[in-house]
Amino acid sequence: MHVSDLRSMDIINIGDGSRLGPVLDLELDLEQGCVRGLVVSMYAPKPSFWGGGGSGRGGDLFISWDKVVKIGIDVILVDIPSRYEYRYGDRHGDRYD
Repeated sequence: MHVSDLRSMDIINIGDGSRLGPVLDLELDLEQGCVRGLVVSMYAPKPSFWGGGGSGRGGDLFISWDKVVKIGIDVILVDIPSRYEYRYGDRHGDRYD
């Protein structure tokens, strides 16, 4: 598998079954020679019947590598709090370590 293969995969949170978005980037620790985590380009929540939510991009989210449960053929499963427990980041992104 190549890093470019990861960019075509969606991230699924097994905690609540939500689809977070595609892999935007990897964060590497060059001194240790390991992957520190994934940067995910979040989908904005869908608008609700009552007018909540939004559309388009929801910001960037960092997910620590130890939160990755399984890398499949076309999805990556992670175990993080539900999407209601974290907020959407700006261009610099939020971190979930």
